[in-house]
Amino acid sequence: MAAPLRIGLVGDHDESITAHRAIPWALSLAAGVAGVELRSTWLHTDTLLDERALDGFDAVWCVPGSPYASMDGALRAIRFAREQRVPFLGTCGGFQHAVIEYARHVLGWADADHAETAPNAARAVIHHLACELVEASELLTPVAGSRVAQACGDQRFMEGYRCRFGLNPDFVDALTVGPLRAAVHGPQGDVRAVELDGHPFFIGTLFQPERAALEGRVPPLVLALLRAARRQHEENH
Repeated sequence: MAAPLRIGLVGDHDESITAHRAIPWALSLAAGVAGVELRSTWLHTDTLLDERALDGFDAVWCVPGSPYASMDGALRAIRFAREQRVPFLGTCGGFQHAVIEYARHVLGWADADHAETAPNAARAVIHHLACELVEASELLTPVAGSRVAQACGDQRFMEGYRCRFGLNPDFVDALTVGPLRAAVHGPQGDVRAVELDGHPFFIGTLFQPERAALEGRVPPLVLALLRAARRQHEENH
């Protein structure tokens, strides 16, 4: 019998957060469709002191719930997944911190930051949204040919949010001119998801696809994450 896939859930577990309640259901539903067994482990951000904390995981999911207890811990986990080519999904706060990690460590913007925790940052790549998306939904458009489109289909789709911060449009062009690409746009053209070219699976979404599980639906991006994790596991074993 194949060993269960190991999924690391990077974030500070809190049952009062809707997304945190949804995530185990999302993984269970997706695992049933993918035909895999899995073991998920919550990884509190202040325990992620070095890469050894991520060893042995087949996928990393940086979950909602920021600001995290340790921003450095979250960024360390994201960097590990990016550099070690571990399948990665970042939702809501995970998306925000994936952008910051990329800006700092790929583009070399050491001052890239998050306006929630650094309101006076000169390079706030994540800024306060003019229209907050707290318990709001949007009709989203996937970019043709993107991994998100492959997972979710080419048609527009509805997703829900609980966030006040998103990608700063002042930095979008510089952030997405290289391997980091816009994957989904909102109704006004704002970037709502990104993905990384040349990586087995690296997607960040400002929306929370895991919420579909609370309605009994399999979140396509969670299913895609598990399938990517299974491929990587099979290749590595």
